[in-house]
Amino acid sequence: MRTACIPALVALLGTAMAAHAEVVLAARTLPAQTVISISDVVVEDGEMPGALSHPDDAIGLETRVTIYPGRPLHLDDLGAPTIISRNQTVTLAYQQSGLRIQTEGRALERAAVGDTIRVMNIASKSTVMATIAADGTAFVSRQ
Repeated sequence: MRTACIPALVALLGTAMAAHAEVVLAARTLPAQTVISISDVVVEDGEMPGALSHPDDAIGLETRVTIYPGRPLHLDDLGAPTIISRNQTVTLAYQQSGLRIQTEGRALERAAVGDTIRVMNIASKSTVMATIAADGTAFVSRQ
């Protein structure tokens, strides 16, 4: 009879272990375009579908929308931090087969590393699509 209780106890413990989860919540109002730091989040017990469960998954990312205190953080509401602001002057470059041409451009959108945005060539006033590199250079996309 004692051995009959063991599977029930294991099942009960397994259920209790599976039910334990953590969720990352905003510690304060996080306006859109806020880069998240450890002081911006709290971790509480609970389970919310789609919510982040570890603060390291949010630290260093930027909010795309305003997140209010006590609300869970979802990966869809976060993105890579922007390094280029709208109307910022950037180096506009074209590179192919060892040839590199550079000029000044004006970013027409905000962008993070790897984003492709519209950039206006300041000299010619023409608009091109360019991909942002880690150093902030906008490389003209080949069309």
